[in-house]
Amino acid sequence: MKKIVILHSDISPDAAEDELDCLQQAEAIARALRILDYKPILLPFELDLNQTIIKLKSLKPQAVFNIVETLASKGSLIYFAPALLDSLRLSYTGCDTQAVFQTSNKPLSKKIMRDACVSTPDWIEHDGFGSQKDNAKTYLIKSSWEHASIGLDEDSLISYTSKAKILKEISRRKEKLGGSCYAEAYIDGREFNVALISGKAGVKVLPIAEMLFQDYAPDKLKIVDYRAKWVADSFEYNNTIRKFNFQKNDTGLITSLREIALRCWNLFSLRGYARVDFRVDNNGKPWVLEINSNPCLSPDAGFAAALEQAKIKYHDAIGLIIDNALKSRG
Repeated sequence: MKKIVILHSDISPDAAEDELDCLQQAEAIARALRILDYKPILLPFELDLNQTIIKLKSLKPQAVFNIVETLASKGSLIYFAPALLDSLRLSYTGCDTQAVFQTSNKPLSKKIMRDACVSTPDWIEHDGFGSQKDNAKTYLIKSSWEHASIGLDEDSLISYTSKAKILKEISRRKEKLGGSCYAEAYIDGREFNVALISGKAGVKVLPIAEMLFQDYAPDKLKIVDYRAKWVADSFEYNNTIRKFNFQKNDTGLITSLREIALRCWNLFSLRGYARVDFRVDNNGKPWVLEINSNPCLSPDAGFAAALEQAKIKYHDAIGLIIDNALKSRG
């Protein structure tokens, strides 16, 4: 059997749910690989890079399935994994080092999108740099590197009175948000996720999902925050639901979301699989929030739900991702 190393974040047993999810992904991918007649080998990506290098060289896998999200629990080191795999000349799944770095650094990805005329909400960085074209009245303080909605909650919403106030809030919250954060203009409206996967005929846009904030009070902030993703007994978790069916009057919007997601795929040279997250304002204009070059592959997560809607079996999708990795290395 051909060996596939599943390279995952090195996670302690007492880690929070958002980190433990990486291990659940690894187990699901391993099951899929066995169906495809591969031999999966789980390997944690350790801060001692020499140990990881020694293990990878001794295993000599046909490819590496890279689902590393953090190194030493830091999202800012996510690009170390593809960088190391590039140096070892190993085939690996998903995006390459440059794409992972550019998309995981959210303020950087916003700069690239603005330069390419892809609409993304205004923002302010910790050093005062940013773009304020639309006179937004409220901002969300968000982590620059951490994913999984780390540190995002209702208290993240700040009224804009001055840039100085925003910068003070950024500084005050930076430790909670992984050491680096920024403020992003809040777009009041609808939220969508667009998953993409490399198929045999090129990139395929999977059925688009809208996140519905069911039974939220009128004054309750409607965002997919940490509780909505990870706290299973919370109101937010149980009332933030996904839908894939749309009315005819949404046809134009869905077409626009598909086109913009593909533009982002090409702009950042994405490969394998990815997800683009949008907010759509009350005038129907889409705004790209972020590009996730390493989206969650847990069977109960959004990517797997989109695969199911597309009638693509989970293990077949894993096969497509492996095939793309082998093709990319050539």
